[in-house]
Amino acid sequence: MNEKPEGYTAPRSILITGCSSGIGAEAAHILRGRNWRVFPTARKQEDIDRLSSQGFEAFRLDYEDPESIRQTADAVLNLTDGRLDAVFNNGAYAIPGALEDIPPDALRTLFEANFFGWHDLTRRLIPAMRSNKSGRIVQCSSVLGFVALKFRGAYTASKFALEAYTDTLRQELKGSGLHVSLIEPGPIDTRFTQNALANFDRWIGEDGLNSSIFRETYLKRRVRMEAGEPGPFKLPANAVVKRLIHAVEAKRPRARYHVTVPTTVMAVAKRMLSTGLLDRFCIKAADAEE
Repeated sequence: MNEKPEGYTAPRSILITGCSSGIGAEAAHILRGRNWRVFPTARKQEDIDRLSSQGFEAFRLDYEDPESIRQTADAVLNLTDGRLDAVFNNGAYAIPGALEDIPPDALRTLFEANFFGWHDLTRRLIPAMRSNKSGRIVQCSSVLGFVALKFRGAYTASKFALEAYTDTLRQELKGSGLHVSLIEPGPIDTRFTQNALANFDRWIGEDGLNSSIFRETYLKRRVRMEAGEPGPFKLPANAVVKRLIHAVEAKRPRARYHVTVPTTVMAVAKRMLSTGLLDRFCIKAADAEE
């Protein structure tokens, strides 16, 4: 029988998705340093191997692959004896472009990765958390989860859906001991932009570019995006992790956490401006990037 030393406290456990880089990777390392047992996930085997070599209990999870979601949820619940303390749903991508240029299949695929897969994983974990009368569910949303900007419609639609989903879930879990939080970042220094460009090429491509009424706008935006300039308000990934720590460790976690100045400004604008004025404000903000 292995006796624990006096004063020993078992580490709390958390499942974090999208840990190949950026916010997920930063969250995994920082929380492990705070005595959390971290189960990071990634889509590619090379990323899982790297995380495993760093001492993590890593798993393959692709939000577009329901079987990988089932296997990971089952494995983590088994390893924690059904006492997983938290899940951080993270990892989403954008398909930049005007909505009229985005094929329906592109939206279906994006929603699978940015929304339906999150629901699949979350609902597999809730019963165990309910049984334990405790748990934290944290969703990484975006400033684009509550305001819309042109040429970001696909991503924005998925994040608006996530925000409604999370608000509903918070109400349904009231009194269960489970807490549900949204983190709403603005610009964060990750590979998000590079991945967005790759998705533009996949779903719109050269033919779509040349036939679009927005061709010149796309070309200007691509130059800016490829430059990868940090921008005056872009923050490192650990800015998001600071809010995650509060969401999973505080006695009274918040329903929403704003990250970056643009998120705070947009939240105020959303409350204060009429629909027409908010549209003008958002169009001006988007045009400033071209």
